[in-house]
Amino acid sequence: MAFIKKRADDLCQTEIVHTSEFRAEIPQVVEELVRSCNRVDSFDHIGPEPISSRDVIIDILTRLRRILYPGYFIDSRVDQTNLSYYFGQEVTALFEILAEQIMLAIRHECLRHKLPCTHCEERGQQIALTFIRALPPLRVALAKDVRASYEDDPAAKGYDEIIFSYPGLYAITVYRVANALHEQRVPLIPRIMTEYAHSLTGIDIHPAAHIGEGFFIDHGTGVVIGETTEIGNRVRLYQGVTLGALSVPSNAVEKLRNRKRHPTIEDDVIIYSGSTILGGQTVIGARSVIGGNVWLTESVPPDSKIFLKKPPMIYKSKNRVLKNGPAKKRQAKG
Repeated sequence: MAFIKKRADDLCQTEIVHTSEFRAEIPQVVEELVRSCNRVDSFDHIGPEPISSRDVIIDILTRLRRILYPGYFIDSRVDQTNLSYYFGQEVTALFEILAEQIMLAIRHECLRHKLPCTHCEERGQQIALTFIRALPPLRVALAKDVRASYEDDPAAKGYDEIIFSYPGLYAITVYRVANALHEQRVPLIPRIMTEYAHSLTGIDIHPAAHIGEGFFIDHGTGVVIGETTEIGNRVRLYQGVTLGALSVPSNAVEKLRNRKRHPTIEDDVIIYSGSTILGGQTVIGARSVIGGNVWLTESVPPDSKIFLKKPPMIYKSKNRVLKNGPAKKRQAKG
């Protein structure tokens, strides 16, 4: 037993030595990392002023859902007795947190581009207050989106189900919040918001897009709505729809950065799953229906119906191929 214990002690000492040798290499790596922050071929944010926090912005979205859909995303009860207290607490906390994050985003832009002082703290509070004032009409707009989801989806059993569980509504909610901030020229924050929603839902809506009321995304995964897209009222999209831009050479990107590159979808249009509509000059006329897997780079007039030609189907039975499908199979049996 003594021999076994001595051998175990020797092994432990050997492991301690090896661990020390491994750890001794860490300072060299740290020095290299520090040096890399002074190079132009890597990215960092090293400086005395903090940048907006992604985690705090996600927390802002959580707070906003509690305000925009009161009573749904909290554990305690909300009723007429405590409603004013509830909104007072939530909105005041939101204002303070949002104002600080907007200030940090504006200050970061000013320092990054070496702009003159824009009084970022005051601007942050003013923008946050303007946004707070927009919350009541934002609730009305989202209520129309909820109703559109219910009216267009026979699988929906009620408004509560939609608010709690529909990824399309969550993506639209975040988009409308982000768009309100984007319209006030808030940098960075709107895109963080919509990309967070994208990561959760698979629905990619740029905060600069213009989307009308009563918007419904059914199922949603794979939907892409580009920066300069314009969507009218009561439009319905299914999963896998892309409203995108035509590809351009790298040397043309800067020239097109502030130009319309994505399509316009007019009122009451339905676009089925897998369809791709590209180009800033492409307009889908009102009340049109775009079938599944359609590829469009040109405009269509109002009241159009665009579908792919039905491809030939081949059905296989156990012993043979029936090119004309089940009807032929029934005839052969007869």
